[in-house]
Amino acid sequence: MITFKDVKDNEAIKTYIKHADMTLSELGYTEHSLAHVSKVASVAKYILETLNYSEREIELAQIACYLHDIGNVVNREDHAQSGAVMAFRLLDQMGAEPWEIAMIIAAIGNHDEKTAVPVSPIAAALILADKSDVRRSRVRNRDLASFDIHDRVNYAVEEANIEITNNNTVFSLSLTIDTSISPVMDYFEIFLDRMILCKKAASRLGLEFELIINNQKIL
Repeated sequence: MITFKDVKDNEAIKTYIKHADMTLSELGYTEHSLAHVSKVASVAKYILETLNYSEREIELAQIACYLHDIGNVVNREDHAQSGAVMAFRLLDQMGAEPWEIAMIIAAIGNHDEKTAVPVSPIAAALILADKSDVRRSRVRNRDLASFDIHDRVNYAVEEANIEITNNNTVFSLSLTIDTSISPVMDYFEIFLDRMILCKKAASRLGLEFELIINNQKIL
């Protein structure tokens, strides 16, 4: 069985992730680097560990999270699907078991909000971890005067906390936002589709999803 460490140590995979992030940088998108995929893998591990999933399911989720954005090296459009195809080839070459490859690529192919469906606990954990990664450090542009709304809503986030609460029944994303940079409604407008998807993903794991902004429950 391949391990999460095997995937992290694979030089080809590192190259694809780095070049995918470079592509998105040229297009003006926020950071999707090794830092992002590592954070997503860590949060997915926390989610599934807390809910008592098996060690192997947790490791497969971490692998899916680490690979989920490699399709951006091809194109931002349909990157979930192209990333799933790339992941299939890479994992097959590494000797992964077909059923495990199937679980991983299904999660990758179902993480983008345009087409995403939480088809498994692994996919649900990936969706929640990915969509909740909002932080100031993901904004590449440092000229506040030229910020678009996507820059503003990420840069405004001073603190983001994720917690499974109420006896493992609620997935809570709590944000502290500088409203002088971005009003709460701007954030909600931009991320509404993502938050709806998070509700579906949380439900797949038997959880409710709640969004708290500046100590006020929004969703």
